[in-house]
Amino acid sequence: MMGNRKIQSVCCIALLGLSALDRQTLADWPNFRGPRHDGISPQVKLNTDWSKPIPLVWEKEIGSAFSSFAAVGNQLFTCGTRNDEQVLYAMNANDGKTIWESPIEKAYRDRYGDGTRATPTVDDGRVYIQGAHGRLLCVDAKNGKEIWSRQFSHPPTWGYSGSVLVEGDWVIATPGNDAGSLVAFDKRTGKKIWQVGTDPPGYGTPYPFMMGGRRFIVGFTGTSAIIANAKTGELALRIPWATAYSVNAAAPIFHEDHLFLTSGYDTGCALIKLALEGDRLTHDVVWRSKVIRNKFQSCILHQGSLYTSDQKAFKCVDFSTGQQRWALPGMKHGTIVLAQGHLLVLTEKGELQIGPVSPEGFVPNSQASILTGRCWSVPVIHQGKLYARNLTRVVCIDLNP
Repeated sequence: MMGNRKIQSVCCIALLGLSALDRQTLADWPNFRGPRHDGISPQVKLNTDWSKPIPLVWEKEIGSAFSSFAAVGNQLFTCGTRNDEQVLYAMNANDGKTIWESPIEKAYRDRYGDGTRATPTVDDGRVYIQGAHGRLLCVDAKNGKEIWSRQFSHPPTWGYSGSVLVEGDWVIATPGNDAGSLVAFDKRTGKKIWQVGTDPPGYGTPYPFMMGGRRFIVGFTGTSAIIANAKTGELALRIPWATAYSVNAAAPIFHEDHLFLTSGYDTGCALIKLALEGDRLTHDVVWRSKVIRNKFQSCILHQGSLYTSDQKAFKCVDFSTGQQRWALPGMKHGTIVLAQGHLLVLTEKGELQIGPVSPEGFVPNSQASILTGRCWSVPVIHQGKLYARNLTRVVCIDLNP
């Protein structure tokens, strides 16, 4: 009897250890849109209602870029511009001190903002980043030393912007044209595994989903949403999607056999029902409208509602019907992360607003000006802290109680 109790105790301790490890893994933010590719943070025990100023832990000038952040353990990764080069930074997440910096490629200049557009992706001790001119770089996460690189040569008008997707042993990138709409490389060596499509590149990051026990990857190209079998690279479906200036940038969202797409300008959005037919997919449009027009922002789906700050307003739209539930016209071009049942909205002018997520409306508990200038990069939450940036400056805000 005593032996059984000891065995039970050991099993409980082992399970608790695995649970703790699981929570730590989920607490990391290793890539664009987070561990589940949905913009939703697993962080809990955050203070979302501040009656006093939210503490600024540190701030740092790093040079121009639109990159967001990856955060793993005590390391924070993002990009900037230095010495006329695009630069990948690894910083101490607790104090902002630079651990290492690695040049990506020559500087990228643009009237809307210079620098790298993509967000670093961290996996298994490596960091992957795609420069705006088209260099895909893999470096050692410990020291920033190059492991391998590839060069793409079909940048869209405002530069390569899609981040790298790690899919098992492969990384998926979006070179475009004859180099492939979607291409899989061995993540350790950079060897090409497969490629599919010849559409010009868009600005989106490859997006994975499961359907019918199969894994698929969506690439939002300049002219379509192309869906490939993740294992073989075979084309499963191509949905034509033409947008002014070919700016297809917002992350697709897959939920219960439905795919949601949105673009800015006069394009709008659509909910598309997918179905398996052998090795391929078929599709039917459930609804299409201009209720959401995301140029570069991405929506968050929560309990049947889409939340976004598009080119017109901060708004909530029913996922199944496309009906707008509410809109705040004064808040356009913002970026959003969801955590602990609250939306954390960074306006394009640098005001942080925190309020409960609700299809009935948005009333912030807390508001604070944390940055100035153009803020188009989505903030992330890691170990109780929020990391945000404008074109050149990073700030770390403490949301711990």
